[in-house]
Amino acid sequence: MSEHAGDAPLPPLWRRITGSTWFHLIAAFVVVGALLSFVAKPYWVPSGSMEQTLQVGDRVLVNRLAYIGDAHPGDGDVIVFDADETWGPHASDDENPLKTVLRRLGEVSGFGPSGEHTLIKRVIAGPGQTVSCCDAEGRMLVDGEPVDEPYVFADFPFEPGALDCETTPSSMRCLPEVTVPEGAYLVLGDHRANSADGAYPCRGRVDPDPGCWRWAHDDDVVGRAVVILFPFDRWSGL
Repeated sequence: MSEHAGDAPLPPLWRRITGSTWFHLIAAFVVVGALLSFVAKPYWVPSGSMEQTLQVGDRVLVNRLAYIGDAHPGDGDVIVFDADETWGPHASDDENPLKTVLRRLGEVSGFGPSGEHTLIKRVIAGPGQTVSCCDAEGRMLVDGEPVDEPYVFADFPFEPGALDCETTPSSMRCLPEVTVPEGAYLVLGDHRANSADGAYPCRGRVDPDPGCWRWAHDDDVVGRAVVILFPFDRWSGL
């Protein structure tokens, strides 16, 4: 009798493949990649433009499913979006290869710099809404109504009769009236006086070019920031 007669039959090829460590490792990468691409994505906060809501170095989780179908960003949402050329040059235009690699890793993991020009801001108004600033008390107006903005930190100075929208110079808080274009959103930083946001190029200009505004567009929105993941002592919803 053969010495191998009592050996168990060799498993089918598909079972040997799916049971291997390499298959499990590759499958895990595929699943994680799919989750990051279509469900949720970590994002590293690179600047202080969203203080005090977000701090430099915070890692937030971005819900990529928040605006699928007929859903769109709403007033007050904190969104992550890919900025177009009107927001300035991409980070990769003047960085060395090592920084590019670190940026790519950060884009996947959330622990390091994010995309080439990916920004996080708060939605103030959406398509068709009219925005201006300010009323007599220095408040932002959307469709003629003052906006309650408890999240604003270190706003531009505004003093009725001394530094407002009628004085020369006017307050940097003041903005010309604009109607948000179709498929676009006006997004501003919560640290209003330290944010190169959608209204920044229009501030302090007596008769600004309508092209001074910068918009976040529907097609460029990555998702809605929903929670601070890290550091752990700052864990909270947004």
